Amino acid sequence: MTDTDRSDAADTHSDIVAPPAALDAAKPAKPGTDWWSEIKAIFWLILAVLAFHSFIAKPFYIPSESMMPGLLVGDRLVVSKYPYGWSWVSPSFHIFPRWSGRIWGRMPERGDVVIVTPPGESSDYIKRVIGLPGDTIEVIGGRVFLNGRELRTEQRPPTMIPVDINTPCAGRGYDEYGDFRVRGADGKLYCRLPVVREYLPSGRYYDTLDLGRSTGDDFPRVTVPANRVFLMGDNRDNSADSRFPVSELGLGGPVPWENIGGRAEFITFSLDGSSSYWNPISWFTALRSGRAGTSLRPGQAPVPASGGR
Repeated sequence: MTDTDRSDAADTHSDIVAPPAALDAAKPAKPGTDWWSEIKAIFWLILAVLAFHSFIAKPFYIPSESMMPGLLVGDRLVVSKYPYGWSWVSPSFHIFPRWSGRIWGRMPERGDVVIVTPPGESSDYIKRVIGLPGDTIEVIGGRVFLNGRELRTEQRPPTMIPVDINTPCAGRGYDEYGDFRVRGADGKLYCRLPVVREYLPSGRYYDTLDLGRSTGDDFPRVTVPANRVFLMGDNRDNSADSRFPVSELGLGGPVPWENIGGRAEFITFSLDGSSSYWNPISWFTALRSGRAGTSLRPGQAPVPASGGR
């Protein structure tokens, strides 16, 4: 074979190309989506979130003005589930049948802010614990008597809450008492409300609103039965609580302790009502400043020399 023949043979071999089928077989197969694994992962994630909400802590939205001045409509807060143990109301969706008692339960303290499921209802209220089992509760002229003694009160400077969509300071709950809207030095409207600080025998204290004369200002003496608690809203003239029957959307007296869903801890953020789902910018402009991180635990003053029960 001459040099020319060898050159021609080499050129012929270099032009040989593997068929497409052979190239495809040489490539690694692309794995398909394992939909069953994806579904299981999502399921366990949802289950973990629900378990955390049910047994550790969950967010809560303030829908009414019954806990002003401390809590405003639009506040978002954290409620811890474990301080009092667990009961049928602990799961976020109340899926368990009703039963009496609590698992590893203990009573709240007077002054705690708690969420409660009213008898016969599925949605939660938020109120403050005033009376424990064995206590006597009476309200005379808007003043609370605990175990026969009037709770010490102190007039505080009026609260100045900016008027917004969630706090209009007008309409139901206001009109019968007058107009509380005032113009501030900055030219903005504020809701100027009278504040009364209330002290428990233990020295714990919190601020309440006293707008004027209301039907809840007088409540006959009751003794809180075993395993029940007496609850009141801080907005004493605009709160459906243990002073009012269920027919008036109240709690119908002292509520079973198993209806307590948890303890309110602190505010995470607050919205003034101007936000829109379709306008992401409004999610930020609607934020109320200065409310994030606000503790919802009562203050603590020195215990009076006579002590407190």
